[in-house]
Amino acid sequence: MLRAYRYVRLSGVMYNFSYFKEQDRQRLLHFMEEHPFAFLTGSTLSGKQVATQIPVLFEERDGELYLQGHLMRNTDHHKAFKENPQALLVFTGPSAYVSASWYSNPQIGSTWNYMSIHIGGTIEFMSDDGLIEFMRKFTLKFEGGNTSSKTIYDNLPDSFLHKMMPAIVGFELKAERFENVFKLSQNRDEQSYRNIIDRLEERGGESALIAAEMRKRQAELFPPGVEWDGSRFDS
Repeated sequence: MLRAYRYVRLSGVMYNFSYFKEQDRQRLLHFMEEHPFAFLTGSTLSGKQVATQIPVLFEERDGELYLQGHLMRNTDHHKAFKENPQALLVFTGPSAYVSASWYSNPQIGSTWNYMSIHIGGTIEFMSDDGLIEFMRKFTLKFEGGNTSSKTIYDNLPDSFLHKMMPAIVGFELKAERFENVFKLSQNRDEQSYRNIIDRLEERGGESALIAAEMRKRQAELFPPGVEWDGSRFDS
């Protein structure tokens, strides 16, 4: 069972409306599990920005969230994080354009629905033994737990490992800052909300995935017998 851990809000960093925040911790962790290919960003001490995309594992220890990944050694981003270990990981999922023409009142701006999690913290690089342990977990995880797979760490030939392992470096980041935006038209009235779902489903692709997420939340957003109050929303 995953324990609760602290979510530290970053005022002004993301779309900072409470109704666009996902409060369910399990939903957030599931989202990260389903979308593990994250942006890793940071900068040198002089301000040169660096970014890469990497698959990330995460686990909880003593109620704290830790994220693990690996980088190619001696790249610009590796050198930057050695100099300045402050980093941001961004997990993103599907997104979709939402036309205001689908609203009950179309005389307002159109928008974009999306889901995103930002996790900030300090990178610590792994020891050689730590990297081996991580690569065992990493390869087994993405091979679906198949211990017979020839591509998991323990089944790879020594000749390959001796070449690969010195070329990469593992890292761990403790989640010191955790923020999310799940912007799914929570500020629209019920008729508009239904119209948006229908139009997104018609479009298909990522739009249909956003529609599915909206359907999951429809009953809790519009409980029977409760009148919708648009004055609660700023946008």
